[in-house]
Amino acid sequence: MSLNVEKIRAEFPVLHQEVNGKPLVYFDNAATTQKPKSVIDALGNYYKLDNSNIHRGAHTLADRATRYFEDTRTALKAFINAKEDSEIIFTKGTTESINLVASTFGRKFLKQGDEILISTMEHHANIVPWQMLCEESGAVLKVIPIDESGEIIFEEFEKLLSEKTKILAIVHASNALGTINPVKEMIQAAKKQGAKVLLDGAQSTSHLHIDVQELDCDFLCFSAHKLFGPTGLGVLYGKRELLEVMPPYQGGGEMIKEVSFDKTTYNEIPFKFEAGTPNIADVIAFKKAIEFINTLGKDAIKQHEDALLDYAVNALSEIKGFIPVGTARDKVSVVSFNINGMHPFDVGVMLDANGIAVRTGHHCTQPLMQRFGLEGTVRASFSVYNTQTEIDQMVSSVIKIAKIKNK
Repeated sequence: MSLNVEKIRAEFPVLHQEVNGKPLVYFDNAATTQKPKSVIDALGNYYKLDNSNIHRGAHTLADRATRYFEDTRTALKAFINAKEDSEIIFTKGTTESINLVASTFGRKFLKQGDEILISTMEHHANIVPWQMLCEESGAVLKVIPIDESGEIIFEEFEKLLSEKTKILAIVHASNALGTINPVKEMIQAAKKQGAKVLLDGAQSTSHLHIDVQELDCDFLCFSAHKLFGPTGLGVLYGKRELLEVMPPYQGGGEMIKEVSFDKTTYNEIPFKFEAGTPNIADVIAFKKAIEFINTLGKDAIKQHEDALLDYAVNALSEIKGFIPVGTARDKVSVVSFNINGMHPFDVGVMLDANGIAVRTGHHCTQPLMQRFGLEGTVRASFSVYNTQTEIDQMVSSVIKIAKIKNK
């Protein structure tokens, strides 16, 4: 299926502006994607027409808001092929989803000497919660190495696995390199040792088809704002049998069935993990983002983004002084690079002067940058509304920037 990119771009108001006197070229999609009008309108419509708390009201507005809120949960269940709606937990984002698992499942089931496996390419959000858990429980954090291309060294991963491995927490697609990890094979290997598996899907959910039942992961964490949805909203998928034995993450309204000063009885999942008034408007609007993706089709989106990635890599590789960082064979649409001898921040500022938005720095992956002996990189990341013409504009600017250094 060939996408009508100009028609898609018309759905995104933010793209039609000038920055520093130049048409905006938005290549910071790995940080956050832009929002289509349908999502923006859904936010406004909730506050204009349906503003009410959910689950507890007997009036019409509460009933409508509750129905729309739960419709999003149902849409997400289908989006990742969970078994049931109750396996979808709403959080503030990928970070909170990972912290929830570490703080509940981890604290209940991990003990001194148990081992947690992560990889060298993890985002800080999939490192720090496990470090905190290890400090508290006496568990040991072990790190899977990667090679020069930015790929998992699978043989080393297999050597690290043992009966002591209780959790494998692995990023599906690297935000800093674009590397797509062989998670299905990794999950199968971890399961043979009895380990539970958490996937950080913050990047992969916007690019790849994900079926949690086929993958057999125990937990999947992702964020709405990287899927054309609102900020401040995330999802934790967990298998029912695990969510039911995990203690609550926070105490308060909605997560209780009955409270007395002697004892509190907790609610059923998913509500056990959704204390207090949730992010109602953003949850409702998120359904429109899922519908936007489903209408275009994941396969068509990936085909378009893969073409942009190939085009950008080929064009940038011709530039003298261009240094790619992360050359894995299987990648999402992320190009991370440096210009020989230039600080990535300086490159980013010069690109911004030409209206081109990229991300610079360590991308919340400082251990990964240390692995490559780098302070940071320039990262250009592409989405369904980007074009080859925009890549040409970036390449033209990078050529001029590289010439400054090479003078």
